[in-house]
Amino acid sequence: MASHRDPVAVIGLGRFGTALALELAGGGTEVLALDHRPEIVQRLSGQLGQVVVADGTDLDALREIGVGDFSRVVVAIGTDLEASILTTSLLVELGVADIWAKALSSQHGKILERIGAHHVVFPEHEMGERVAHLVSGRLLDWVELDPQWVFAKTKPPREIVGPPLGQTGLRKRHRVTVVSVKPEGGDAYTHAGTDTVLTYGSEIVIAGRPRDVERFVDLQ
Repeated sequence: MASHRDPVAVIGLGRFGTALALELAGGGTEVLALDHRPEIVQRLSGQLGQVVVADGTDLDALREIGVGDFSRVVVAIGTDLEASILTTSLLVELGVADIWAKALSSQHGKILERIGAHHVVFPEHEMGERVAHLVSGRLLDWVELDPQWVFAKTKPPREIVGPPLGQTGLRKRHRVTVVSVKPEGGDAYTHAGTDTVLTYGSEIVIAGRPRDVERFVDLQ
């Protein structure tokens, strides 16, 4: 089992791979980043401690760099499905314990899972879904923990403004829970409890199933 302290190798430095590598490095994780394009590696050489020119589909190159010694590797290759699949299969051959792979479609994701990827992510789809909820104007933020559970930031609807949350019957009637609140004019969120009283100017974070959360937000 990989530890959160373990270094991470990121293969493919497009927008997603670059952002991921920089975020990991910024958080204190040791990162080895590689891409087959010298100009990309050159651009990032001053921002990442270890960034090298290498082809993720070349088993000998992966061995030489020592990718097989990493317990966690991310395949962040963009539109080249063949390279994505081959790279993932080589990581399986190298015995990497925790393989994360970016997928562009459900079919691509299924193939990655079948050949041995432990985690498949769909960054474009997930970001598009999140932005769609924000563009609708009803939500301030939307975070999906898994397909059946989300957190959403919004303004409280009229029916739960005024009385303590414990008296609103919120969970029974709408199957969502207010987990945090930022009072009007406040600069930080605090835990919400049964005695919390909301105002129209406050912001709340609610948790629940996606459909229930969407219905609750529509009450406004």
